[in-house]
Amino acid sequence: MAIGTNYGTLKIQIVSRRLATPVTNASIEITSMGNPEDIIATTTTDENGVSENVELESPPLEYSMSPTENQPYSEYNLRIQAPGYDEEFISGVQIFPDQQGIQPVEMTESANTGEPYNPTIIGAHTLWEQYPPKIAESEIKTVEETGEIVLSRVVIPETIVVHDGAPTDSTAANYYVPYRDYIKNVASNEIYSTWPDAAIRANILAIMSFSLNRVYTEWYRGKGYDFTITSSTAFDQKWIYGKTYYENISRIVDEQFTNYLSRPNVAQPILTQYCDGKRVSCPNWMTQWGSKSLAEDGLSAIEILQYYYGSSIFINSAETIAGIPASYPGYDLTVGSRGDKVLQLQEQLNRIARNYPAIGTIAADGIYGPATAAAVEKFQDVFNLPVTGVVNYSTWYKISQIYVGVTKIAENI
Repeated sequence: MAIGTNYGTLKIQIVSRRLATPVTNASIEITSMGNPEDIIATTTTDENGVSENVELESPPLEYSMSPTENQPYSEYNLRIQAPGYDEEFISGVQIFPDQQGIQPVEMTESANTGEPYNPTIIGAHTLWEQYPPKIAESEIKTVEETGEIVLSRVVIPETIVVHDGAPTDSTAANYYVPYRDYIKNVASNEIYSTWPDAAIRANILAIMSFSLNRVYTEWYRGKGYDFTITSSTAFDQKWIYGKTYYENISRIVDEQFTNYLSRPNVAQPILTQYCDGKRVSCPNWMTQWGSKSLAEDGLSAIEILQYYYGSSIFINSAETIAGIPASYPGYDLTVGSRGDKVLQLQEQLNRIARNYPAIGTIAADGIYGPATAAAVEKFQDVFNLPVTGVVNYSTWYKISQIYVGVTKIAENI
């Protein structure tokens, strides 16, 4: 490694688009966007469809710590091939210094049609590229503005339907995205993963509250559209198909994904609008660069949010998660735990292992022994969670999410 050179790492995670099973032994070539003919690195996926961590050069850390004329991330191309699948090409993978990037990839089983594939182009980050600023709205929606509100309580949706364009663009595609994946994608587009933890948490809370306001008020469906939210920065938040996300952002989303922001005596999540605070000003909204500065001054996430949105705003939590068959028991499951919750966990892991055989099958006996802990560790490793062998809040709901996903796919085959 050259002295003074900065590096980040990239892990590629590949599944079959139709079956959601890991794509094993996929070969991956990595090139720089500046020199696409020069292969920098090659790697392959393991039995879980996951590559090793690849170290890639990045710009200096200071480029992402304040607005600058220097692009704060390096960009790479991925060419992916696997037997029985169409080739995939992804351009614009963004690597930051000292950050773990995770690149999700879905591959399509080959139909041998000879048709050219469509490359995935990841657009520039919102803090680097000039995107249209948010059109201001009221932070609390009334019945007269939105039509009938169909939810009686705040529910974390299983899926967000993202319209990839302005609301009136009928040519834009709709994407069905798992809620947590949507939040990780937006956060990785809206803020830099190099920022202080408190700034990342504050921004993720704002992103989640904004999203859940759209869900709760049926904002677009009440206007006759068939989607939940758009990818347009003028109307909503930036979402990009195929976007690289980052380990620390992923971990924070998994820790607090049921949270949103409330005000006293207001049932709906607050539409927490924000802007960058440098190229665009937005009084009474959070500014992204300002949140970073406040975090560096020692403010916590909630203190940052109250600084911008007022002292009455507070963190709330949804009691219901759509599509999840049973709620978290309220305590960690670990070696020595027993009972129905352990049995349910074991049954779900065994079903997931049919899609991810490396997790292994365990005895479904309601006793949390070393074999269950080992299966949990393998699951955590595959799905980018801290590898502890303990089922905490984040791991419980990730297992539930994957379980629901694989069983629904199996029903539709």
